Amino acid sequence: MKKIALLFLLNAGLFSGASKAFAQNYVLDKTIALPGNGGYDYVFIDQPNHTLYASHGTEVNVVDLKTETLKGTIGDMKGVHGIAIDNELNKGFISDGKADEVIVFDIKTLAVITRIPLDHKGADAIIFDSYSKKIFTFNGHSSSSCVIDPVSMKQIASIDMGGAPEFAVADGKGTIYNNLEDKSSLNVIDTKTLKVSKNYNLSPCGGPTGIAMDKENQKLFTVCRENKSLSVVDIPTGKVIQTLPIGAGVDAVVYDPAQKILVASNGDGTASIFKQDTPGNYSTVQTLATQYRAKTMAIDLDTHKLYFPVADYETGNKTMKPGTFKLLVYRQQ
Repeated sequence: MKKIALLFLLNAGLFSGASKAFAQNYVLDKTIALPGNGGYDYVFIDQPNHTLYASHGTEVNVVDLKTETLKGTIGDMKGVHGIAIDNELNKGFISDGKADEVIVFDIKTLAVITRIPLDHKGADAIIFDSYSKKIFTFNGHSSSSCVIDPVSMKQIASIDMGGAPEFAVADGKGTIYNNLEDKSSLNVIDTKTLKVSKNYNLSPCGGPTGIAMDKENQKLFTVCRENKSLSVVDIPTGKVIQTLPIGAGVDAVVYDPAQKILVASNGDGTASIFKQDTPGNYSTVQTLATQYRAKTMAIDLDTHKLYFPVADYETGNKTMKPGTFKLLVYRQQ
């Protein structure tokens, strides 16, 4: 009986410890000052190379995540939005929405290799699809996607999206999922045929922006500005199976598969954090205080740290204070 009781206590302690670790809160770790002025949008982490890219006005700031210091800057652009990386070719790709171009750079030297002209306007989100080995831009002003061959560094096709595309995510098996902000729906793109194969209604979601994926459990996570919510979508059926409340002004969402945690970054100065109870059910664990207009973010899946690009603003308006651009870094307590 003593052995059984001891075993029970040890197991209970282990489960208690696991539960505690699972529900850890995030706290501010540090800030990383970044140079330059202008607006900011996507932030992207190249996980294999421990490098963070933050779009910032007419340039991209590059941060070494091992030291959390500025590594360099890629500049001389007109209006930067997103960043994508093809590690096999050691090439990076930046969507310049104002120039209607994609800028290609060497990820080792950060030197610009070439500029690819696009035949559709307003390139915003950009991703690399590992299955087709192609780069896809999502063009909000022209309701389209441009497809780029990273080897030839030329646009090879375009896709009619049927609405204004926002964030996108690829499953690595030939499918891309992309939110249509103005239609409150989700496009399913076949990267073999370069066509939209399906479109799912995201109701009650309104104005979807960021998207993330749980590949193992076949779930998508879409954040919605109009009704301030996070929608859990079942991939096989395209159905919204749960709607979670979040803050105002959301832009991005990330999923940590190891921790089974969801984070939505809101422009109102909060981040809504949820844990996965089951693959079809999620519950709130923390409303993290960030900073006004810290609406995009990235997660380092090795350290589980969160990185929010942000600047300081004049009181009572949306005027950015010069020289205040930075990353807010949060770690688990």
